[in-house]
Amino acid sequence: MAILPRFTSLGHGHTVIMVHDVDGGHLTFAPSVESLASQGYRAIAVDLPGYGYTPPIEPYNIKALAQSVRALIDALQVKAVTLVGHGMGAMVALEATMRDANLIQRLVLCAGGPPLDDASVRAWTEPRLAALEEGLSMPQVAQRVVSMQTGQKAIPEGVRLIRHALGEVHPLIYRHALQAMPAFQRNAAALAQVQVPTLLLGGAQDACMPPEALQAMAHVLQDASSITLPGIGHWPQLEAPEDFDGLVMDFLAHGRSIH
Repeated sequence: MAILPRFTSLGHGHTVIMVHDVDGGHLTFAPSVESLASQGYRAIAVDLPGYGYTPPIEPYNIKALAQSVRALIDALQVKAVTLVGHGMGAMVALEATMRDANLIQRLVLCAGGPPLDDASVRAWTEPRLAALEEGLSMPQVAQRVVSMQTGQKAIPEGVRLIRHALGEVHPLIYRHALQAMPAFQRNAAALAQVQVPTLLLGGAQDACMPPEALQAMAHVLQDASSITLPGIGHWPQLEAPEDFDGLVMDFLAHGRSIH
């Protein structure tokens, strides 16, 4: 049985569910929740299993996390939602869509989504796991990771929130989540079956999921486009929240990918 995740919700209207990365829970979408709610959407940011007050799961993998998101959609009793996933959350959102596209009206994949190649593993999961192996505390991990992987145009308030959110992650859950990402394997043929209008957003300075990876993903999906934010790293929704929210809301308003 899938675990129903805890979540924060604001506003009324079409439901937009935001699924966070390995580096923090629902707080990593805090600005977007307020922005979307102010524009007439029901904005929901989840805490995946093991994050916040949501109980952990075993085994910890992308499939189980996607089932948790599906359990939330069922509990909300809505006919259609938009999923916004960041990093690992983009993998979860994509997996949830592939399992039941009927409930997913639109899909936004931010700084993640496709299976990790060797370069992404080296830039994304290995430095984080290495920090854990060194025995660093989570605030120390946050200091190192965020310093390495934010872009030069990131706003200071966003950088502080990234550090705070990552510093609160339980180290054991962090390890499980980091190990789950390289195990996510969906080949091009499976990804090509996704027909949901999809927007891929990323930072030009994101070493974890560089622009070329998102562009390649846009060519695989049937109805997708990619946009890269200059001077931004791995956390577009916090490094450049106004740009990120504006692009998402434009996509929501048009109901299709941006070409």
